Amino acid sequence: MTEPAKPFRRVLLKLGGEMFGGGAVGVDPDVVQTVARQIAEVVRAGTQVAIVIGGGNFFRGAELQQRGMDRARADYMAMLGTVMNCLALQDFLEQAEGVETRVQTAITMSQVAEAYIPRRAIRHLEKGRVVIFGGGTGMPYFSTDTTAAQRALEIGCEVVLMAKAVDGVYTADPKKDPSAKMFESITHREALERDLRVADTTAFSLCMDNNMPIVVFNLLTEGNIARAVRGERIGTLVSTPGSTVPV
Repeated sequence: MTEPAKPFRRVLLKLGGEMFGGGAVGVDPDVVQTVARQIAEVVRAGTQVAIVIGGGNFFRGAELQQRGMDRARADYMAMLGTVMNCLALQDFLEQAEGVETRVQTAITMSQVAEAYIPRRAIRHLEKGRVVIFGGGTGMPYFSTDTTAAQRALEIGCEVVLMAKAVDGVYTADPKKDPSAKMFESITHREALERDLRVADTTAFSLCMDNNMPIVVFNLLTEGNIARAVRGERIGTLVSTPGSTVPV
């Protein structure tokens, strides 16, 4: 008889900024409300949740660079976009769901958020608060995927839950290649060698070197966050042999 899945105690949820905009520039309140409701359900069940949000619905540093902007300046603009998403999610979690939330940013902006302090973030999580990390790593040339991996390691998360607009990791882009097959599980190294760009190589390498598993799943399917937190087999598990999550 198969043992029931063991729920995670502390998770890092990575949300793409593009989804917050519903495919457009800005914030789509309906999308944010749906995400907040799913997160609240998980928190009420006892899981400690930290979140990293991208800023692709406002700015993308690499794309702005292609149009002639200085890459470092463009990346800082993108970091500010992530903070706007953080504040939107915080508002929906607190106002609509009654979940106590803290936003911590890598760039100091004390009027709207706390500075990122790992031990303080851990304490918030222990008290049942959701902690949302904004501002990326605070440095240019690093993506929010890398931020998610770094924050997860520093605050002692058990897994990175990478929410996407696709069901998992595929052999190719399923939107371009109808014959693409989805992996149920894959190693970090294989994902890097195959150049499967569901996350950037720095994030994959960081997780591989520190045995941090990643679960890639579809955020747009209602209830998937709770399923991932419960340890159910959804999406694709990216892990390294010897990590704490069974393949």
